[in-house]
Amino acid sequence: MITVNARAAFSPEGPFKPTTIERRDLQPHDVLIEIKYAGICHSDIHTARGEWGPVQYPLVPGHEIAGIVVKIGSEVTKYAVGDRVGVGCMVDSCRECANCRQGEEQYCLNGNTGTYAAIDRYGQYTQGGYSTHIVVTEDFVVRIPDGIELDVAAPLLCAGITTYSPLRHWGAAPGKKVAIVGFGGLGHMAVKLAHAMGAEVTVLSQTLSKKEDGLRLGADRYYATNDAETFKKLAGSFDLIINTVSAKIDINAYLSLLRLEGTLVNVGAPSEPLDVNVFSLIGHRRSFAGSMIGGIRETQEMLDFCAENRIAPEIEVVSADQIDEAWERVLASDVRYRFVIDISTMEK
Repeated sequence: MITVNARAAFSPEGPFKPTTIERRDLQPHDVLIEIKYAGICHSDIHTARGEWGPVQYPLVPGHEIAGIVVKIGSEVTKYAVGDRVGVGCMVDSCRECANCRQGEEQYCLNGNTGTYAAIDRYGQYTQGGYSTHIVVTEDFVVRIPDGIELDVAAPLLCAGITTYSPLRHWGAAPGKKVAIVGFGGLGHMAVKLAHAMGAEVTVLSQTLSKKEDGLRLGADRYYATNDAETFKKLAGSFDLIINTVSAKIDINAYLSLLRLEGTLVNVGAPSEPLDVNVFSLIGHRRSFAGSMIGGIRETQEMLDFCAENRIAPEIEVVSADQIDEAWERVLASDVRYRFVIDISTMEK
């Protein structure tokens, strides 16, 4: 076993404390990654605070991981020591079911293995990227292109792929009108990606406080949803709406903004159920859908797309001692637009 430094939550209330955790010895197809940066995702907070169900403490969150390969197993063929790599929201799947065989491991019929708060095939409780090193099978590692720095690469492994996947699947492209609900860590990436895909992009945010940023990052229009006139003005406007908000909202109001055969896709994951009136759907053959990250193949495709189009998240780098503060700022929507932990600050 390999002992590494980490920051862990020891209860739902926190705070984070320095600790050490054990990583498995390398199996033939494993790589040992020295983590350089780890993004902070709202999912980390939901999970660590028990909002999505009970978890085992101490818990080391983090599924936006960027680093360097420092050791490889005896049968590894995809990576070499020194490679720049990333790990996202999952570290394994059954690899045998129909969905896995289609490259959609995130929808593994036997359940994929989360990067943290899961039990892996070796019977170990997985711990995430708020740590100095991680061991992952090579099939669940992606290559970070040279055109992307490691600090901005980290949030792409969740925020990037979470928004890229539904935009690609539902056909964001020239001639399509796409709306992004929420303009935070996920929303600002959705705007950048949809713009690069050639779609006409509208942001629907509670207020106009981030309008200047939204237009600068690629939005064509920006509306405040706390203004009732917004929903009247934009009724029947969009081919695709991506909802990035992790809180309960009036889904029926947003469904009214779809054109004939339009789709609203939820990528935000609120802890409360959302109420959908069937008449919001059947009147115009509208669809209400969901999407969860992407498979390994699509995640690599997303990274390559970002490198080619010079797309990167807007980040604020924090030290390991600032994680608790960063979490509170995420909850207060006081970040533009993604926190990234400098893992070198965990060495001491």
